[in-house]
Order: sequence, then C-alpha cells, then structure tokens
Amino acid sequence: MKIYNTLTKQKEEFKPIEEGKVRMYVCGPTVYNLIHIGNARPYIVFDTVRRYFESVGYKVNYVQNFTDVDDKIIKKANEEGKTTDEIVNYYIEETLKDADNLNVSRATHHPRVTEEMSSIIAMIEKLIAKGFAYEVGGTVYYDTAAFNAYGKLSKKVLEELEAGRSERVKLTDSKKNQMDFVLWKPKKEGEPYWESPWGQGRPGWHIECSAMAKKYLGDTIDIHAGGEDLVFPHHENEIAQSEGANGAPFSDYWMHNSFLNIDNKKMSKSLGNFKTLREVGEAFGYDTVRFFMLSAHYRSPLNFSPELMEAAKNSLERIKNAKTTLEFALEHAISLELTTGEEELLKELPNFKGRFHEAMSEDFNTADAISIIFELVKFANSYAKEGASKAFIQEVYSLFDELTGILGILYDNKSSDTNSLSDEEIQEYIKARAAAKKEKDFAKADAIRQFLSDNKVIIEDTREGVRFKRV
Repeated sequence: MKIYNTLTKQKEEFKPIEEGKVRMYVCGPTVYNLIHIGNARPYIVFDTVRRYFESVGYKVNYVQNFTDVDDKIIKKANEEGKTTDEIVNYYIEETLKDADNLNVSRATHHPRVTEEMSSIIAMIEKLIAKGFAYEVGGTVYYDTAAFNAYGKLSKKVLEELEAGRSERVKLTDSKKNQMDFVLWKPKKEGEPYWESPWGQGRPGWHIECSAMAKKYLGDTIDIHAGGEDLVFPHHENEIAQSEGANGAPFSDYWMHNSFLNIDNKKMSKSLGNFKTLREVGEAFGYDTVRFFMLSAHYRSPLNFSPELMEAAKNSLERIKNAKTTLEFALEHAISLELTTGEEELLKELPNFKGRFHEAMSEDFNTADAISIIFELVKFANSYAKEGASKAFIQEVYSLFDELTGILGILYDNKSSDTNSLSDEEIQEYIKARAAAKKEKDFAKADAIRQFLSDNKVIIEDTREGVRFKRV
C-alpha cells in the first residue's frame, strides 16, 4: 500500500509502527457553527482511508479532536448571549449529526481541548524545560529558532518567513523572533480561563493537537491528516512542538486533501458562495455528497456546482438501482445451482476485486475504485438478473456489497426530509395496491402508484412480482 507523504513529496510504501495497527490523527473542526461543504471533504476522505485499512485487516486507532475554546467561539457566545459551553455543546452535537448523515464512523476518540488541559500544560512545561519555549509576562511562546527542522513539512525556510513577515508585521516586543507562536496566553476579561504555572489563561491553537495526539496515540504516530490549508502553519507548528517535547519523529506519514471550490471559486462568505453541509445535504442527499467527494482523488482540487451534484446523484442512482435489481433477482431466483456458463462468468469477479484493491492501494484512488464498481454494475445488470441461478447472483451481490461498503456509498440516506418513505412503508403501499387490484378497485391502485411517484418512488410490475426504485 502506497501513500503520498506531504513530508517527502512522494509516494511511499506504508509501514506501520506496530504490525497490524494504524495510529491516525485527523484535525477536527472549531465548533462555533455548522460545518461547511469544504469541511465535509476531509471527514469523508479520511473516513474512507480508515475503512480501507480496516477492510484489509488493520486495527485503526482513529483520533479526531474538537476545538472547543477559541476566539470565534467566544465571539459567537457573546453575540447570542450564551455561554461558550452552550455554543460548543450544541455545535458538537450538530457536527456529529452531519457526520452520521455522511456515513462517517465515529472516531475511536473525540477529545475536546477543554478536557485535556493537564496534558497541554504538561507539554508546554516540557518545551520550556528543554529550551524550545519561553515565557514573557504570562504568555508562553514557542522559539522557532530553537528547532532546526522548522519548515520541513511546508518546505518553507525560516529566514525567508521571518523576512516576509517583518515587512507586514511589526515585531512584538515580547517575542524573540517574528515566527514564534503562542503556546499559552493570559486571560482577558469575560473569557474562559484555566490555572497554569504562568497564570490564568488558555492555550494557543496549535498545542492542543500535539498534546492530544501524544495522549491517545503516543510520541510517534503513523498518519496525521487534514486539509491542505493546515500544512502551514498548523501542522508545521505541531511538528515543532511534538518533536521538541518528545524527542522523536511526530508522524511518519502526512496526508492532506485538496481544496473544494464553489463554481471554480474559493468558497467565502464575502463572495456569497458559502454553503453549509446541511443545506447541500438536504438539497441533494448526504449520500450524494459522499459519492461526489469520492469521485475525485483526494489530492485533486474538486469543484462544486449544482450541475455537478445532479450528475453525481444520477451516477449514484445507477449503483443504487443495481443493488435493488440484485436483491430482487436474489429473492426471486428459481434455480439454485450454478450453470456451466455461470461458472465461467464467476472467474471474472476476482479481476474486479483485484483492480479495486490496486486502485485503493495506490494512495487511495477512490475515483478509479468507483469506475471499477461501475464496471461491476454493468456486469451485474448483464448477467445477475432474472433467470440467473441464486448461487451466481449471491456471488455477484457479495462482491458488490463488499466494494461499495469499503467506500461507504450505499446506506440509508438520512436527511431532514420528513416526507421520504422508508423501504418498509413502500412495501406496505405495494401490498395495499395489490389488494386494490385484486378487488378490481383500479382507481385506488392508480392513486397509490401516483402517491409513490409523488414521493420519488417508481414501481414496476414484473413476472416475479412488483419491484421499486427511488428517483
């Protein structure tokens, strides 16, 4: 299995620290608002990475944090006349709902900054003791000049950064160097604070991830992941903190997903193209969002538009319909034993599976993996249909279920649409329509068909019975 490592700028064979196990840290959101559509990409991408590792036998310890103390949170609380706890508790719950709707599995650990203060303070104390940090008037700074490898992830040279920043920012009197960053800051009036050796205050942004990764995964982890906007300064600063404190490499592999643009423009509130995941998921379906995000390689830029989302929805519908067809054929198959022709056809299944795993093992190429699933769909529609043996259909269905399951693209599409009918409800309407037809109440039967159609469910009468599909 090969992974593109941002640290080395090349694909590398994955070699875990501990055989059969993966220690993986993914930066989570700052919880002061609903997550936007761009936030959804790392959620989906790295959930899929985790799923693939687990599908080939790894046990994954997956950590994704919540930043629950931040200037934006404090500002939101003041604007709404609420406590910061009320703000973060609400938005953590809403974020987890969105993740569930995307079929994203819960992390092994979801640590919150406010619950990890002792670990954060202990790491800052260690950095001071080892000469990587210094305190001035209650503020603790990281001394970037003390860490010789600063810039190795982003490939930025410290001297160039210093020169570039000095042109824009006046040197803070208390800082030794322009690029030094805050580990601990003194409290301000009306803000939450914690007791520390440097007085009452709260941590800077970067230190939280270093402390939580160490606590839940160890000094050195296998994979650290997030959006490419985090490479500098956040992940660069994490490396400096963790390696300075722990005296060991922080992460062996660094993975970063590319940006999501809106109509070929960077998403921003000032451009009026800011979209929450919630509004997009409810408009097109959360499963469509997941499928759309996986339709491109995670390191490739991805453009969002209503037209592209509709295309993704239609493509996903082809896969859904194939599953429905397979399940219907499996339920109504008459012949149980494989025919000679079917035995020959089954020899093609390992090819689909092998090429799927080749794609996923080559830096998690979900775009190619999806194209192979469509080839399997075509195969299934051609051969695993009415008249085929149950044994043959079952083999095709099992592989189809396995591969789509690794990507997590077929699941109950949860959304706020309270008018959507469940499979069980649809079956009840189908039974009611059959009873109406038996009683020659064709007006009622037609009314039921129309009702289902109005709810985006199409029913088809076949020799084996009635089947339905969602549109």
